[in-house]
Amino acid sequence: MVIESILETKASTLLEFLNGVRGELHVTLEEGSWAAWLYDVLKPHVNEVVVCNPRRNALLKEGSKDDRIDARKLSELLRARMLRAVYHGENGLRMLRELTRSYEVISKDLQRVMNRLKALDRSWGIPCTGTEAYSRHHREQWLQRIHEVGVRRRAELFYQQLDGLQALRHTARGELLAESRKYQPVKVLRQIPFIGSLRAAQLVALMQTPHRFRSKRQLWAYSGLAVETHDNAQYRHVDGQLQRSKKPQQVHGLNQNHNHAMKEIFKSAALSGTLHAGPFQDKWGSSLNTVDSRYCGSRV
Repeated sequence: MVIESILETKASTLLEFLNGVRGELHVTLEEGSWAAWLYDVLKPHVNEVVVCNPRRNALLKEGSKDDRIDARKLSELLRARMLRAVYHGENGLRMLRELTRSYEVISKDLQRVMNRLKALDRSWGIPCTGTEAYSRHHREQWLQRIHEVGVRRRAELFYQQLDGLQALRHTARGELLAESRKYQPVKVLRQIPFIGSLRAAQLVALMQTPHRFRSKRQLWAYSGLAVETHDNAQYRHVDGQLQRSKKPQQVHGLNQNHNHAMKEIFKSAALSGTLHAGPFQDKWGSSLNTVDSRYCGSRV
């Protein structure tokens, strides 16, 4: 321990403190809402910035916990090179990433409003399968089915919110696609069947660069498509010789720690391949009945 200090989360204050510390500086902080800003502020002034994954810092969950204890534990993990870093690096894609986040957030808000409308109809015993409940042409018919004045007014407000979000999502989608045309990787990804302009733009924004992964296995794990296996007692002595056990590995399904947006893109592309004519339909169509019901609820 050389120095310990509590600082205001302000760029000028942080840089003033770092400039007063001699030697080779390595900084770590946990991934959070301020992580991207702090990374950009600190990176030019220190030798290394490690934005670590808080879900993998099991040491911080043990024993007493406060800011000082967490800072000391993080510094020890950084010194021992035991922190799992979260990728922060491609500033040239910042505009595309922000537009992608905006589109995804607006899409989620739109889906919530649609769910609220159907939940309201179901609460009054109104069947509401399909998408007709959201259509502007049939909106008056659906409102007339609700006889309670207060409930009908709530449905009208939901419809106003739905119209606003649909227009906003259309605008965000257009800006995202226009920005994605500036990047060559988007054009390459669009050559893959069922990876259209929108999915290609989202993949580039989320992945940023393939060189962040050492191999394709890491990409599958990041996308939630890696199979986890648990095994022990792999070797045994037979007649004085060491032999590998022939016991099959225990498969524990796909990895849970992944980027959910990446997995959603690949799942929706796979479903499109089974439902529409294309080079993958013959191969995947026969296995469509085995797809889990959770997959069928994904947006295509």
